[in-house]
Amino acid sequence: MQALLDAIAAAPDLPTDAARLFHGRGGRFPGCEHLALDAYPPVLLLTSFQPLAEEALAAVGAAITTRWPAAPWVYQCRAAGAAETRTMAGAVPEPHVVTEAGTRYLVHLLRGQNHGLFLDMAAGRRWVREQVQPGAKVLNLFAYTCAFSVVALQAGAAEVTNVDMASGALAIGRGNHELNGVKAGARFLAHDIFNSWGKLTRGGPYDLVVCDPPSFQKGSFVATKDYARLARRLPALLAPGGRALLCLNAPELGVDFLRGTIEAQAPELAFVERLENPETFADVAPERSLKALVYRAG
Repeated sequence: MQALLDAIAAAPDLPTDAARLFHGRGGRFPGCEHLALDAYPPVLLLTSFQPLAEEALAAVGAAITTRWPAAPWVYQCRAAGAAETRTMAGAVPEPHVVTEAGTRYLVHLLRGQNHGLFLDMAAGRRWVREQVQPGAKVLNLFAYTCAFSVVALQAGAAEVTNVDMASGALAIGRGNHELNGVKAGARFLAHDIFNSWGKLTRGGPYDLVVCDPPSFQKGSFVATKDYARLARRLPALLAPGGRALLCLNAPELGVDFLRGTIEAQAPELAFVERLENPETFADVAPERSLKALVYRAG
């Protein structure tokens, strides 16, 4: 806990963009592996994967108040059997809109454990913004709230097809497109990807396919068996020279798992690079952290 308190005391002014401020999950701060502190301006979010005593929460609150007197903050516990979310000070805006690199996103800190924008994927969104060419056709699989789609359209993509089983997440995605004035060219399909290959293939080929699935979501995607099913379909979806950004956020599955799956199931795809995660998500064991790999079709 002390490392978190020290980080708060030494922190600069609150960032204007959404960002991680303290990443205990990366293992660099012994005793704080269960803690993370994020800024979703103007709100701070303290996440713990173990229940925190009221005395510990009071200490964090005092540190936040001393460093950022006006900052509202929220505590979320993700411990099994003890999950809770509560506002500790101030008020959370509704709607709550944050920015990243000039793009605006709707977030929701008080509903569920996914907040509308995955902060560790900032490098992936930046890569899409830099790589998409004007007129490109993009397929965004497991689109969630469609952040990749927004930045692709801002970069000049002609068309982005967003696919996700969760219609509620896609509804927020529509709102993100409206917030940024990029509604034209965006499609939203509330489909099970594995039952929609025919439709997706007919809509291609695509210059870029983004795949950022959950690592384990019963009834949707289990990486250890479903990434192979996905990989087999990729070559048929990509245009010649097209690229795929393939992501996996499972600490127990390293880069070798993902690279091995692609090599076995789609050998015609050439590995290009692994994107570096934001420094604020540094991990003592990089294999545990987010994997975002770029491949190119021949």
